[in-house]
Amino acid sequence: MTTPETVLSIADESPETLYALLESRGWGDGLPVVAPTAARVDAMLDGYDGDPDEIIGTLAPRLGEATPRVLAVNAVLAGCPAGLLPVLVAAVRGLVAPEFNLRGVNSTTHPVSAMVLVHGEAVERLGFNAGTGTLGPGNRANATLGRAVRFVMMHLAGGTAKGHDGAGLGDAATHGQPSKYTYCFAENTAASPWPAYPRTLGLDSPSAVTVAGMENPHNFHDMESRDPAGILDKAATVMATFGTNNAVVSDAEYFVVLGPEHAATIAGAGWAREDVQSYLYEKARRPAGDFRAHFTANLWRPWQKALRDDDLMPMTDHPGNIRVLVSGGPGKQSFVVPSWGRTRSVTVPFGAGTGTGAAA
Repeated sequence: MTTPETVLSIADESPETLYALLESRGWGDGLPVVAPTAARVDAMLDGYDGDPDEIIGTLAPRLGEATPRVLAVNAVLAGCPAGLLPVLVAAVRGLVAPEFNLRGVNSTTHPVSAMVLVHGEAVERLGFNAGTGTLGPGNRANATLGRAVRFVMMHLAGGTAKGHDGAGLGDAATHGQPSKYTYCFAENTAASPWPAYPRTLGLDSPSAVTVAGMENPHNFHDMESRDPAGILDKAATVMATFGTNNAVVSDAEYFVVLGPEHAATIAGAGWAREDVQSYLYEKARRPAGDFRAHFTANLWRPWQKALRDDDLMPMTDHPGNIRVLVSGGPGKQSFVVPSWGRTRSVTVPFGAGTGTGAAA
């Protein structure tokens, strides 16, 4: 493994030797890795046209410095194919944005993971799967990019479940979740009746990547509805639960990821993305008295605290906190992803004409 300051020599790159090294240092995710030899790291850097030693940021809580060269090491470890380093760099720019709150995401007892969502021409060019099984196994780009982001959060930011970096560092999640291994999918722009998600943020770059501190996805299905309300009412029931942090953090986000068939039904009735957001904002509600019965400590807006017990209180304080996009393949299935709460999603453009990438 190489960085500008350090070279670690090992006798060979057999799985047994690598496992022993990673275990001794608290590295890795417990699965086999690719040895990041100098030749492999250099090959990964060949696909990046920026300064390989630029400090992109420091990652809390360990405050490790992220450079493209160090990210290339983690990309190789994760098994990333050549060409994915610019996407990983953009994703890490999102992680270090203050609003993402990486320290909180890495250190909480909540099972939050970094959800990575790829948009634009990079999806097809780099082989990401935006269709059937986009969150499942079998696609190298999806699997390894998500894994590389997790390695960065472990190796540079100190988010390791065993707390190898000492008291106050490490991943304190009570149970963790499967998406802490890898959590990456792609927007199916070709199947979406609405503009690509980054356009809603004012971004017009060839490609972009979104990172968000989220729980695992919760699927909902509707095989029968021929109108938007029937589909979205089911999404609202998934959103309106007291088991998520969204219930106590009023500005927390939801990602509502519609399958192409559900999206086509909704758009076919003339509904825009904003209509979906507004409808879910109105429908995903519970009586304010029920909220008060369950929670004493909360981060609600003053107007929410002023509601009467019988008034219906929204699960989030603004329709814009409900992020709507299309992904997946055939089938009348969609899913809702609740946020950890004290974090905001960040979308970073990359590709021709975007320079180093500006977060939105």
